[in-house]
Amino acid sequence: MTSGTSQSWGMRWPGATVGQRAEAAGCAAFCTGEFADGNAYVALAEMAANTTTARVGTGVAYAFARSPFVHASGLRHADKIAPGRIFCGLGSGTRRMNEDWFSVPADRPLGRMADLVQAIRAFTSAPNGKPIRHHGEFYDIDATIAAPVLGPLDVPIVLGAFNQGMLKVVGRVADGVIGHGIFTDRWWDEVVDPNLAEGAATADRDPTDLRRWGWVITAVDDDDPERAERDARLMIGFYVTVKTYDPLIALHGWEAGVAAVREAFKARDFDAMAAEVPADMLDAIAIHGTSADARDQIARRRRLPDLRFHSAPSFLVSPRRSAAYSEAIVDLFASNGPSSSPGASQ
Repeated sequence: MTSGTSQSWGMRWPGATVGQRAEAAGCAAFCTGEFADGNAYVALAEMAANTTTARVGTGVAYAFARSPFVHASGLRHADKIAPGRIFCGLGSGTRRMNEDWFSVPADRPLGRMADLVQAIRAFTSAPNGKPIRHHGEFYDIDATIAAPVLGPLDVPIVLGAFNQGMLKVVGRVADGVIGHGIFTDRWWDEVVDPNLAEGAATADRDPTDLRRWGWVITAVDDDDPERAERDARLMIGFYVTVKTYDPLIALHGWEAGVAAVREAFKARDFDAMAAEVPADMLDAIAIHGTSADARDQIARRRRLPDLRFHSAPSFLVSPRRSAAYSEAIVDLFASNGPSSSPGASQ
C-alpha cells in the first residue's frame, strides 16, 4: 500500500547554494535533523529563507525537549518566512538523551508523543481571540494570548517512527511518518503499513491519507564509486550498532553480519566494519556507486518513500566530501534522472 501519489525527491538541507540549485532541479522538499551542534528550528528558518517553492521542515526535531508552545511558535515563525511550505517532523529521541541531556521526562513515550501532537495542534489551529485549551495526560494548557498573532495554520506533523507502537501512534494522531534511512521495501510493506492501518482504525481514520515520507542513504561518486560504497556501508554499520533496529535486522536474517559489524565497531576497526555489512543489506537500504548505478538502484526499489529525502552518509565523512555527495544528488536528478516531479506528495 502507498498513499496513492507520485514519488517526489527531496534532500537533507545542503546549505543555501546547493539548496537553491536543487530546488531549480525539481527538489520538492528539504529537511534536517538536529544534534548538539545543530538546532532543527534554526535550520528550518535558514531553509525557509533560502528557498521559494520547496516544502521545508524539521526531520526530525527532538519532541520532548521543547514544550508544545515552543514547537508551535517555531512553526508559526517559519511560516511567516515561507507561507504554506512548512512541515513539522518530530522524534522521541532515546530515554538517555531526554533524561540526561535535555533534563526532561521520557516515560511512556507513546502516550507522551500522541499528547504532544495534539497539544501542538491546539496552538497551530487556534483562532485569534479565543483561548487555547488542551487537557491531556502529559500536557495541560489553558492560554489566552492577548495579541492578534494566531489563526489556523496548516502544518503537517509527521513522526519519526520505527517500532510498532509509535507507528500506531502515527496512524491515530499524526499526518504521517518520516521513515529512518535504514527502512527497506519489506519494512515498509510488512511493518509500517500494517501498523499505520491498525492505529488509524482505532481513530476511524483512512490510512491511505497518511504521508509516507522517509530518508534514503545516498552516496554517489562517478570518479570513486568504491569510496561511495564504503561510505554507505559505514553509515549503515553505524546505525545498526543500535539494538533498537534489531527487529528489522531479524526480519531480513542479517543477524550474523550485524554481529560482526558490532564487533568491528567496538574494536574501532572501520575497514572491517564496512566490509562486514552484508551485500544484500547494502543494496536493500542505500543508493550508492556511480550515477548509473544509482539510477538502476532507484528503479529496482519497489517501495521507496512517496517523498524521499536523499541524505549523504555522515559517519566519518568530512564536510567537503559530504558537500560533494550533496552536489552529486542534485546532478543525479537534474540530468534526466528518475522521477523528480515537483511538489511534495500530499
